[in-house]
Amino acid sequence: MCPNCKKPMVVLELEGVEVDRCLQCGGTWLDAGELELVLRLAGAAAEKVVPFLESGAGGVRGSRRCPRCRRKLRVFKAGKDKNVELDRCPRGHGLWFDASELEAVVSSAAEGDAVHVARFFSEIYRSELTKPEKGD
Repeated sequence: MCPNCKKPMVVLELEGVEVDRCLQCGGTWLDAGELELVLRLAGAAAEKVVPFLESGAGGVRGSRRCPRCRRKLRVFKAGKDKNVELDRCPRGHGLWFDASELEAVVSSAAEGDAVHVARFFSEIYRSELTKPEKGD
């Protein structure tokens, strides 16, 4: 279930990466390690982005819950100017990105890489959402 709007999420997959996406609010859940994998597959520099997220260790207890363990997510500031609020599972299960937050964090950390990551996610969303239903 979506940590934001409590609607069911869909699992989208491309090149071995499974991304949980809420079609209602546009948020994205990335399990632990998936952000780094997405960045590598997109040709972006993970070492430029991940430190921006790790610097947000701790954070304050939020109201949203982890879709894996149901613990309350921790809210922390991320990005070059600490202008994006992200939600992280206290047990390390993953990160929640509201619509456009993923792109904001990537672009603030590695400006040229944002295009590659956006293209990668665009391909995930396009390829999975346009597949015909079974039986069609």
